[in-house]
Amino acid sequence: MMETTRRAALFAALTAGVAFAPDVAAQAAQDCPRGALDVRFCDRDGDLVADTPTDPSQWVNPQTLVFAYTPVEDPAVYRRVWAEFTDHLAKVTGRRVQFFPVQSNAAQIEAMRAGRLHVAGFNTGSNPLAVNCAGFVPFTMMASKDNRFGYEMEFIVHRDSPIQRMEDLRGRTVAFTAQTSNSGFKAPSALLEKNYGLVAERDFKPAFSGRHDNSIVGVANRDYEAAAIANSVMYRMFERGVVDRTAIRTIYRSQSFPTTGYGYVYNLHPELQAKVREAFASFQWDGTALLAEFGKANPPQEAFMPITYKEHWAVIREIDAAMNVSYACR
Repeated sequence: MMETTRRAALFAALTAGVAFAPDVAAQAAQDCPRGALDVRFCDRDGDLVADTPTDPSQWVNPQTLVFAYTPVEDPAVYRRVWAEFTDHLAKVTGRRVQFFPVQSNAAQIEAMRAGRLHVAGFNTGSNPLAVNCAGFVPFTMMASKDNRFGYEMEFIVHRDSPIQRMEDLRGRTVAFTAQTSNSGFKAPSALLEKNYGLVAERDFKPAFSGRHDNSIVGVANRDYEAAAIANSVMYRMFERGVVDRTAIRTIYRSQSFPTTGYGYVYNLHPELQAKVREAFASFQWDGTALLAEFGKANPPQEAFMPITYKEHWAVIREIDAAMNVSYACR
């Protein structure tokens, strides 16, 4: 009973830390199918994402589209990386496009819920909360040209650390990123408890770095004894020379997970939705900063492939269910 209480308290932080602003475009609650979606949304077709409102007066048709990439690393780096894509998005949609450098997953979800964010890439773990609380409609993600995709969660330690196995994490300080992160918190927490009987606060001390790059640098500099991270972020940091790859050792690697999901807010004007989809599908990667950055992944991320939240995020929803994660908006 005590362990259950500790776990409930830990995972309550998932949504308690997300202080949502009032939804300025909220529609009156309708009597419609919605599943786990917030009461403001409907899901009549059963695809698990919010339907476009049937009332045209509820559509948003902004002259400036606001785009945000998940706050995985330094936003200043990614403003440059995404510049060619945002120019392409502006050309296809005929709208101005503003890059919004968000500092946290909670801030990104809040911005979309409040109507300040129209197109975005939400990281793997925050996708379900964005879908259910903010009306996010993911439809694409990065992949190789032959549609291979994914990344793994790794537990990393310093190369000279005495930690050799997952069992050795007992009594150590383990860094996580944020409560909404799949590979930075939810999946590793479930793994530690289910497979190794290690419970936060009882068996190890959890620390939160805020971002994957902070955790990776922290392990390399011995600020953290171990960390759970997305290896796609780590490999990009290796390639850029931000971290010495020989300073880090992996003690666990997970199954593959879907990467960042890209999409738009549910009440974007349908014609604008179609243009946003067209922009992702028609973007030419060759010679771009986007390819230079994400093409280093394994498998390489060098194209946008179509996805559905219902199919590609099934494994993430299973992890959330096992951890009693709530998608209720607070």
